[in-house]
Amino acid sequence: MSDPILVEITRGSLVESAHHGSAAVIDADGKVVFSAGDIDAAIFPRSAVKSMQALPLVESGAAARLALSDAEIALACSSHNGEDIHAETAASMLAKAGRSVATLECGWHWPSHDASARALSAKGLVPSALHNNCSGKHSGFVCLACDRGDDPSGYIGPDHPTMRQVTAALSEMTGTVLDARNRGTDGCSIPTFAIPLRGLAHGFARYGTGTGMAPDRATAAAKIRAAVTANPMMIAGTGRFDTKMIQAMGARVFCKGGAEGVFCASLPELGYGIAVKCDDGAGRAAQVVGAALIERLLRPEGAAAEAVGKLARPAITNWNKIHVGEMRPAATLR
Repeated sequence: MSDPILVEITRGSLVESAHHGSAAVIDADGKVVFSAGDIDAAIFPRSAVKSMQALPLVESGAAARLALSDAEIALACSSHNGEDIHAETAASMLAKAGRSVATLECGWHWPSHDASARALSAKGLVPSALHNNCSGKHSGFVCLACDRGDDPSGYIGPDHPTMRQVTAALSEMTGTVLDARNRGTDGCSIPTFAIPLRGLAHGFARYGTGTGMAPDRATAAAKIRAAVTANPMMIAGTGRFDTKMIQAMGARVFCKGGAEGVFCASLPELGYGIAVKCDDGAGRAAQVVGAALIERLLRPEGAAAEAVGKLARPAITNWNKIHVGEMRPAATLR
């Protein structure tokens, strides 16, 4: 049986296309609050789990010893636009570890933020690894390795001491064995592991509550959530979904999208975790699902309700800025 339709795209009064997928809302004790599709199928969460991968940086005390700011801790969880503020913050993290951009092993690409990419080009410059959307996460790995006294060279490899520590944290948070059998390579070259949606949602419920976590880890998770709440521009950037959601909802929502149609979130006040996967890899659809579930579960009011409503039902306009349709949650979610 195929996964159900989660999102519809309309043009005029008709449905033009649709996105199938699966979604899970799990509480901190592992109980299913809501599910659609196969939530036990393993999927690659990609960048959605960066906050879990950042746990060792904070719980080990490395972030404190290196005097990382809240903005720098937030960047360690980000998939950022490559705006100046992002590149500069990553460079600051590396400097505190006594390293430079040359240490990063994530590769480079042009900023995903058009204005930032055009500004670089206008100056006759080319991007560096600092502009890679994963540079904050990688800078965090470098900081962790250097604080441990390890050579950061090769930190992207699954057997490097830093990556073993990061993988162990992800395994423990999601209750999933992570090894060569479910391992792939992410776009930024670190290992990525296939994990069931049920485990991801449960892990995010625990991340938001501290349930079943050692005291140091629970404190670290709370520190990271607070850092992102205080610095929503760091988690993504101008015009991005995760930044807009956290700006609208504050500490009520901790969320992060991942490549190929993945979205995860913690709702601390309810003790719930959310995990979404769109089968066709559409990130825009996963965001609509996430926003619809947040709207349904938290029932925001006032300006927050308006902002979340726009994220749950984004308008579609043409090149003349004429409203031609919308994306909307399908009946499965309504």
